[in-house]
Amino acid sequence: MTDYIDLYGAPQDFGDTEAQREVRANDRGYVFHSWSAQGQINPLPIAKGEGARFWDYDGNEYLDFSSQLVNLNLGHQHPGLVKAIQEQAGRLTTIQPAFANDARGELAKRIVEHSFEGARSVFFTNGGAEAIEYAVRLARQHTGRRKIMSRYRSYHGSTGTAITMTGEPRRWANDTIDTSVVHFFGPYQYRSAFWAETPEQETERALAHLEQQVQLEGPGTIAAIVLETVTGTNGVFVPPPGYLPGVRAICDKYGILMICDEVMVGFGRTGEWFAYQGFDVAPDLVTFAKGVNSGYVPLGGVVISEAVHNSFVDRPFPGGLTYSGHPLACAAGVATFDIFEAEGIIERVRDLGARVVEPRLREFAEKHPSVGEYRGKGLFWALELVLDRETREPLVPFNASGEAAAPFNAVVAACKARGVWPFAAGNRLQIAPPLVISEEDLVKGLDALDEALTVADGYYTGA
Repeated sequence: MTDYIDLYGAPQDFGDTEAQREVRANDRGYVFHSWSAQGQINPLPIAKGEGARFWDYDGNEYLDFSSQLVNLNLGHQHPGLVKAIQEQAGRLTTIQPAFANDARGELAKRIVEHSFEGARSVFFTNGGAEAIEYAVRLARQHTGRRKIMSRYRSYHGSTGTAITMTGEPRRWANDTIDTSVVHFFGPYQYRSAFWAETPEQETERALAHLEQQVQLEGPGTIAAIVLETVTGTNGVFVPPPGYLPGVRAICDKYGILMICDEVMVGFGRTGEWFAYQGFDVAPDLVTFAKGVNSGYVPLGGVVISEAVHNSFVDRPFPGGLTYSGHPLACAAGVATFDIFEAEGIIERVRDLGARVVEPRLREFAEKHPSVGEYRGKGLFWALELVLDRETREPLVPFNASGEAAAPFNAVVAACKARGVWPFAAGNRLQIAPPLVISEEDLVKGLDALDEALTVADGYYTGA
């Protein structure tokens, strides 16, 4: 029986050491990897993916609890997405963006119809970082202002303005590419910058901090406030009650645009088409990518409000991309909407998150002293690991590496040894499986995390 199909379409079996050796040799010989010291990595060769699983060339099976980079919402090799790409390739593989195209137009229509009230159009990009770049350009052109405000503990991409907006260590070595970006603190009650004791206090004080910073920066200089609706890689921070409407009110008061970065949390991840829909707020611009077609073909974009769209009715927008709204990518995006509706994806994410994940993580927090806090929504959660619950000292220091990161690396290794590939960041195990994962596999993955947390408990120093 064939285990996987190789690059040339030939059937192969797991355990082919020569095939694996060639993949490793080509990777190490010719591929330059992101965010890595090239001489200190040895990427695992992957032979096959299917649903919520993938396999290496030795046949080791992993539950994909990170959806790769939280983009594989419909899982590996979903037949509906594969078919849509194949059919589109058979009739029109590509066309430049100045032409109208049925797949591009249909996808834009569906995105607008599923977005916020007052949404008007979509500008397509090739991914999330470009979406951020173009959202900022739209905001600056529309308002005539230059400054952009974004939060610490955020990630917005690795291109020029996007990496400057990023509020975490990956920005540091890239210097300040865009000098008109200002950072502020968002809500994070577990480690509150505002000494808040309740979610209500955290909201009130975080909003007061933001408004004061807006006033000191000069409201008339600020084009937009940009935030991840639910913070992704930096901690799965679900905004406390009233926070997002409060940001909206500040934006309205000072004529500032509100941009929601939904690159990671859009398209069902939190149990809504877009995460902001769960917080009673309507932004002016929304960036998306990843889940729009599960990354099968690179695609991102910006949902644009009527007001911003109308700024460019009689004057040209100064920007464009050769592959904007690529037909293969858009065909997979249209299929994504069909699959979501046919398979009840939104409803199952809400159900699994509330009925299976949240109760199990509550159990972890009661059972494992190393779990300082759990938080999340839908199929997007984080376990924050600590050495001491009383002091909330993290399992490893901020931005730890080398020996300092060893305790957390041991926990991650324990997950992988149990057949689960986790989403690991900082001192957190984050849970973001494909939205099509079966309940059985979801429970299996949570069981593996439960066992791995005993490793974290072994480092615990608190009472």
